[in-house]
Amino acid sequence: MPDQHPINIRAIDHVVIRSNNLPRMVNFYRDVLGCQVERERSDLGLTQLRAGDALIDLVDANGPLGRQGGGPPKSDARNMDHLCLQVEPWDAGAITAHLGKHGVTAGDVATRYGARGNGPSIYIEDPEGNAVELKGPPQS
Repeated sequence: MPDQHPINIRAIDHVVIRSNNLPRMVNFYRDVLGCQVERERSDLGLTQLRAGDALIDLVDANGPLGRQGGGPPKSDARNMDHLCLQVEPWDAGAITAHLGKHGVTAGDVATRYGARGNGPSIYIEDPEGNAVELKGPPQS
């Protein structure tokens, strides 16, 4: 029997994204993607949003926490490759229509591998150019 690893990852706990325009980013993750604001720490420049079982922490790049990360994020200095969010139920047509209503351009629906196996996904960008993958349930 192989040795058990002392760290057993079950799911993403949270992702931290440094932001140049915190209110605009909160609006995107709340209004477009349906996350709920769970906690705000204006003294730190931090807004935490609930994304299923995980959190998305948005940090003002010019706030106390954000300044610890160096210069502000920009197109040639991203601080994250992409964030993948599991989406269920999966209705690609309804999802892309909803994104379009918010002026968000959706990439092609394609089967991609993720934590739960192969399944449909769509790539979009948030207002500051961070790639976000919306991932449906695994295919049988």
